[in-house]
Amino acid sequence: MKKLFLLLFTAFLFIGCSSDDDTIYDYIGTWAGKYTGSDDGTWNLVVASDGKVTGTMHSTVNDENYNISGRLTETGDLTAVIGLPSDGEFNGTLSREKKGNGSWTNAVPTPARSGTWTGDKK
Repeated sequence: MKKLFLLLFTAFLFIGCSSDDDTIYDYIGTWAGKYTGSDDGTWNLVVASDGKVTGTMHSTVNDENYNISGRLTETGDLTAVIGLPSDGEFNGTLSREKKGNGSWTNAVPTPARSGTWTGDKK
């Protein structure tokens, strides 16, 4: 009986304690990087424990700042808008390896601009 109990207990530990479980806690903190395309500059954002994302983009071309706000899923999928009200999108993926990348669009200032972004967790 003891052997059966130990065998089941050990199996439960391996099944129930997987390190691959998705959790938002791997992403909490400050992330920053650069964006390029028809505009370029730097960006930074903070991921909160509830998945809320807030930050800014700074255009080195126009010397302007744009707000970023959105959500991050437990798998690292980032969906955010640029500006208040929304003038564009800042979407992509953050990884558990502390790297991020994606695409962005911004209708302000006109004409509309777009490109890609990369960065990492600080």
